[in-house]
Amino acid sequence: MRRTSYRQFRNRVDMADRVQVRVIKRRLRLSEPELNRLVDRVGSSIAAISKEAALRKAVQLSAPRDLPATATVAAVSDPEPEKPSEPIPVA
Repeated sequence: MRRTSYRQFRNRVDMADRVQVRVIKRRLRLSEPELNRLVDRVGSSIAAISKEAALRKAVQLSAPRDLPATATVAAVSDPEPEKPSEPIPVA
């Protein structure tokens, strides 16, 4: 008996293979719609998909924070304290 051998590519995702899709989703921590969008955008190469997923995660992690105005930061970081303009009377 001869069994038919399937050609498997180690560097390509077969979206019809549910096991392979599940493994890739778990490894890259993606949902199925996210994986589908990545495959549509960059192709079925596992390296390209993982690179794009890493870039997206990095962009999400480095979201801008609410920072105070530069004048406030400069006033707080000024090493020289302000001198009073008039002397304080001592009673």
